[in-house]
Formats: sequence, C-alpha cells, structure tokens
Amino acid sequence: MVCKYIFVTGGVCSSLGKGIASSSIGALLKACGLKVFTQKLDPYLNVDPGTMSPFQHGEVFVTDDGGETDLDLGHYERFIDTNLSKLSSVTTGKVYNEVLDKERKGIFLGRTIQIIPHITDAIQEKVTQAAEKSGCEIMVVEIGGTVGDIEGLPYLEAIRQLRNKLGQENTFFVHLTLLPYLGGSKELKTKPTQASVRELRSIGIQPDMILARADYPIKKEHIKKIALFCDVEEQYVIPAQTVSSIYEVPMNFEKYDITELIAKKLNLGKIKPNLKIWEDIVEKIKAKKTPLKIALVGKYTGLDDAYLSVIESLKIACYQNERNLELVWVSSEKLEEKDKETIELLHGADGIVVPGGFGSRGIEGKIMAAKYARENKIPYLGLCLGMQIMTIEFARHFLKNPKITSEEFDETEEIGSENYVIHFLPGQNKDKEKGGTLRLGSYPCKIKKGTKTYSLYKKDLIEERHRHRYEFNNKFKEKLEKAGMIFPGINPNKNLVEIAEIKDHPFMIGSQFHPEFKSRPSRPHPLFQGFIQACKK
Repeated sequence: MVCKYIFVTGGVCSSLGKGIASSSIGALLKACGLKVFTQKLDPYLNVDPGTMSPFQHGEVFVTDDGGETDLDLGHYERFIDTNLSKLSSVTTGKVYNEVLDKERKGIFLGRTIQIIPHITDAIQEKVTQAAEKSGCEIMVVEIGGTVGDIEGLPYLEAIRQLRNKLGQENTFFVHLTLLPYLGGSKELKTKPTQASVRELRSIGIQPDMILARADYPIKKEHIKKIALFCDVEEQYVIPAQTVSSIYEVPMNFEKYDITELIAKKLNLGKIKPNLKIWEDIVEKIKAKKTPLKIALVGKYTGLDDAYLSVIESLKIACYQNERNLELVWVSSEKLEEKDKETIELLHGADGIVVPGGFGSRGIEGKIMAAKYARENKIPYLGLCLGMQIMTIEFARHFLKNPKITSEEFDETEEIGSENYVIHFLPGQNKDKEKGGTLRLGSYPCKIKKGTKTYSLYKKDLIEERHRHRYEFNNKFKEKLEKAGMIFPGINPNKNLVEIAEIKDHPFMIGSQFHPEFKSRPSRPHPLFQGFIQACKK
C-alpha cells in the first residue's frame, strides 16, 4: 500500500489542540488496523526544545533514540501507542542547519540557496523520509503554529508542493479552527474560520476537512455556513466541542464518521475502527470515583504543560484504580520559606511526587518534602531529580552530614566533592554546551528480585528513557545500603544506579529515568500504578 499523508494545520489562534486532534485521528486509523506514524513540524528556530524554559514551551518529551521533542509527541505516543523517534520531530533550526551544512560543503555547487526550493525541499524530504523509514501506511503530520504566522509559510508551501507530487488521492488536509463565542450576542461566530481558510487558500491549500473548535454547542447552521463559505462538503465540517477529558476526543470524532470520510478521500476502502479500548477508558473516566490528593512538588506550579506527561500518567493510573486525581500544586520555593499554607497543602496529600528539573532553585523545599514523606510513611515517587532529592535527604539524615548534596547544586564548589552523593555524569566534559549533552533516550536497567520495584515490573530487565546530566555517586552505595536504602535497578553496562527505594516504607521509590514517558491510557506505567495503589491505602 502506498503511504497516505494527513496534514493538520491550525487557524485563528494557537493552543486549540492540534496535537490532540492529530493524535485522535491517528488513534482512530490505527484502530482500523492501519500502521500509523506521526510527525510534528515546528516553525521555531531552536534546533530542539531541549534548552527552552518550561514556561516557554512546556515539558520536553524524550523518544527512545534520545530525541528531545515537543510535548505533542507525548500525546501522539499515548494515543497511538507507538514509540516514535527523532524522525517525528522537525524544527526550522534543524532544517536550516542541514541545508547550510550542505552549502558549506559545496553540495549545492555554488548555487544561490533560497527558501524555495532548498528549504521547502528539505522539509518535504523530512516528511517522506519519516514515512519510508517507519514503514507506515498513514503518516499524520502536524504543522505547528497558526496559519498566517510568517515563520510557518515554508512548511505550508512544502505541503502544498507535496500534494502536487503525491496526488490528491494520497494527501488529505485537515484544518483545525476556532469558533469564538461572543457573550454580548450569545452566539458562536464563523467569520474568523472563514478568514483563516481564506488565508490558507491564498497559499494554495484547500482544506479537505475542517474541525470546528468551540466551548459551546455547534449548531447545524454553523456547519452549513462554514461549508458554504470555505468550499468544504458539509459532512467534512466536524464539530470539535470541548470535552471533559482529552481521551474522549477519538470517540467524539468518530460520532461524525471521520474515519469513513478520510477513507473515502484517500481510497482506503471500507474501514471501521475497533473502539473497545477507548470505550473502556472513557467509561472509567466518567465513573464516579473517590478523590485522591497527590501533591506535585515543583518550581513550575500551576503550569500543567511543564509536567504534562507526569500529570497524564497520574490521571491514567487513577482511572485504572477507580480514583479521581485531585492534583495539589506545592511550590518548593514556598516550602523553603516555610509558608504555612504550602506546608498544610503538603501535609494534606495522600501521596507526594517530586518530578524532574534542573538548577538549584527550590531544591531545599523538595528535600523537605522527601523528609516529610520518609518520616511520615507517605507514598513518594521521585522522578529523575526527584530520585536524587530523595537520596540526598536520606544520606544527610542517616550519615549525619548536612553538607551532602549534588554537584549540580554546589555552584560555588565550596562544599567539596567528598559530599557529592550525586555527581557529574562520568566521562563527560563539564564545560560542554548545554544543548544535547545529557544522557538521553532509552537505556537498559536490571531489576533485583525480592524488591518492591521487582514486584511492580515483574521482570528482570527493563528499558526506560532518560534526560539528565548527573548520576548517583557509587562511593556512597555501601553506606546507604547499610542505612536501609535499596538499589533495585542498575544499568548493567555502566553500573549506574537507575532506581532507589527505601526499606520498610509503604512506597518510597525514585527513578533516575522518566517513567512518565511510557504510560499509556490503557496501560499505566508500573511505577505510577504502584504509587497510586499505595496512596489508596
């Protein structure tokens, strides 16, 4: 079968949910038995989001092969249940880097390098190469940003050209756009959608399908109006009203026979998705459940996107355990200041999660949270930095040395290397640039039998994804084991500690890796599953 390409663009404004829409379309086509691969084309000039602030770009999602990517790839993986790769993430920075590198090497034989054709050709090559290497039958490609953004024009031109090269029967354009609600007249307005499609058509792209986003019910008259003014068949204008959970979107789309409509345009034959998994998930989400208070102790409190995969992993584990996640944001900086309200929030939680992060800001507050969890037998899950925090707190207490810390936090180098229970990644140049110098991607971990961790994974060898620069210092291993810390997970190739757990505690486990990247709606990650089960008790 020739690969079919679905391109998803966005109009009117950003943050409408192109990632969820792309993921849902991919999930439905996969449920039809088709092999699906997804890709995000990001118009920003950064090579990847690895050095971008979470305030700017949310979390950095990591693929098995070590790609630092946009958080939308997390949605793709969770919905489509397919492990993606660096092929799934394309940025303007990457494209320009490669084209200019070729120019410096003389590959263009002295020709003038231009946006068209050189940049647009490079973009097209990224798209078709990902389809070929993944061996997919359906390639879903999301174009980041909003139609009308100057930096997005080369991407739109590239996909316009791809339609001419691949043919209409092999390409399908989906445009996600907003119907704003005006409180004064109490109505949804279609004019911004019309303007957005007009802008798209001026570039040479006629959408095959329009997904109309709104927070209020979309009436038949709105659908008719959009179809008429945007020159799209009426059944191809799909209402995309806001729902209570993102995991309802695939079934919501399928109510309008979206797979059948796509199949008709792409000559896919008669296909029908098996929605059993999605029906079960939605049923669990909508069931009445007891709330479970989980404290998320971090620096970017209130910013869901900064800890997106962590939050989704907690939600997923709660759904599967008949609990409703009540997320409690706890500022580690306010804990440091001994803010009374913040301390009460922490003390009122059923469980504590300390997620990943970088830098020394708010660290002592996180250590206070780990101490509270250890002393009061509150379930604790430490993710990457969270494992390091748990180790520092334990070592300070049992080795009776308040100076113990991580090399990362000793910025003035006054404390001394003999106190680094967490130290710089061995064999790496400390003065290297920040971008792309972490331990990234999937690494093996051998699990020790008879430990709480083994009872969760139920296997000897696992593979998990990493994104960090500092490691546990093995010089402390024997001392901490005598004090009651267990190291049930070790990298067999480099003898690096991957997992730590505390003996005689209901659940106090930290992982050097990021388990949140491997949670799926129907399959909670073992560490999150075990954590939520411990919190229930």
